[in-house]
Amino acid sequence: MLSFLLFALAFVARPFGTLFFMWVDRKYGRGIKLTAALFLLGCATAGIAFMPDYSLAGGYAILILAIMRFAQGLALGGTWDGLASMLAMNAPENQRGWYAMIPQLGAPVGLFVASALFMYLLTAMPESDFLDWGWRYPFFVAFAINVVALFARLRIVVTPEYERQFKNLELQPTRIRETLRVEGVNILIGAFTPLATFALFHMVTVFPLSWVYLKSTTDVPAFLAIEIGTVFICLAAVIGSGALADRIGRRALLLICAVAIGIYSLVAPTLLDGGLVGEFFFMVLGFTLLGFSFGQSSGAVASRFEKQYRYTASALTSDLAWLFGAGFAPFVALWLASNYGLFSSGAYLLSGTIVTVVALLLSQRLEMH
Repeated sequence: MLSFLLFALAFVARPFGTLFFMWVDRKYGRGIKLTAALFLLGCATAGIAFMPDYSLAGGYAILILAIMRFAQGLALGGTWDGLASMLAMNAPENQRGWYAMIPQLGAPVGLFVASALFMYLLTAMPESDFLDWGWRYPFFVAFAINVVALFARLRIVVTPEYERQFKNLELQPTRIRETLRVEGVNILIGAFTPLATFALFHMVTVFPLSWVYLKSTTDVPAFLAIEIGTVFICLAAVIGSGALADRIGRRALLLICAVAIGIYSLVAPTLLDGGLVGEFFFMVLGFTLLGFSFGQSSGAVASRFEKQYRYTASALTSDLAWLFGAGFAPFVALWLASNYGLFSSGAYLLSGTIVTVVALLLSQRLEMH
């Protein structure tokens, strides 16, 4: 339980990271901001890999981990580069859903890499060795990937053409107070719009893995094999969401997905408690819904922001949405399931879908007026 609270620290820190790095962006430029943010992210990730064990440092080990997670959150707040907004604003009118989907492909790909590495380590060494020192390897790998990501993003973002596009589209950081004054209502609605999607994200990734390890008779490698296989369904659904959103509209697609997630929340506990076959269908249905909804979650309300505030408002909306929807989802779901049964975790997911439906309908009504 404590580990999930530490997990949530990064989501708490993200809005603060956005505030700080938006200031860096205004004062020193987007290239300096991204370099500093990704450097901090890499150092914090490597710091977790090198941190002392609890047997050596006691409570200080927990404190160090908390600091590293908070630093990761601060850094993530600074990695917002506005690419999603630029794609959406440059996209043809009838292809905005397709272009909004493209940046979302990174999540299922990253999940596949992480799950495959986790499964390899679990099967390549005894469990005692993995718990003792093997868990550190993924953080070394993440650090190496972060270095590659830094150079890749700088090659895209820090170019004259990219900067010219940003200036033409007025995608520049604005002061937080002014942004909140003008776009505060839209930011709040936007933060709750993808609540069901972001809650589902961790309900089918982090939460079931912990439940299987603690409560189920299924071997963790077997469940990881299911996750690795079904993540391709999620990837296909993300791609499909682009074409579907352009046919029926992004808001309509998200509304349909929210209702479907609500129905899924009623049967998900039974599936997760149904052994290997039930867990398979739990992941298939969950990843299908996640792909279609996650693929369009970033651009659902961004179009309502005024052009000059869109860059900063979109960043704040994303941070708050992840905090409200995903930050504490694994902790709350596991606590509810451990104390009141698996059906209570389904009720928690259902509450998120209700909030999403209300936010979508409210956004539609405000747009009509």
